[in-house]
Amino acid sequence: MIDALMRYLERAVAFERLAADETDPDLKADLERQATAYRRLAAMQAEGMGLPAPSQPSQPPHP
Repeated sequence: MIDALMRYLERAVAFERLAADETDPDLKADLERQATAYRRLAAMQAEGMGLPAPSQPSQPPHP
């Protein structure tokens, strides 16, 4: 179960990094939405394991 949690967080961070470098606003928004979805999955996994939700990224995604 920890492995799934870590994979979700790794993917969220990867999408956040891609979004940070993206100049196309539509693609950037899609990448940020994907990162948010993986963070939600990580939070759900953590809750199911009785752990606190993972921290949020240091900079929130842009609208």
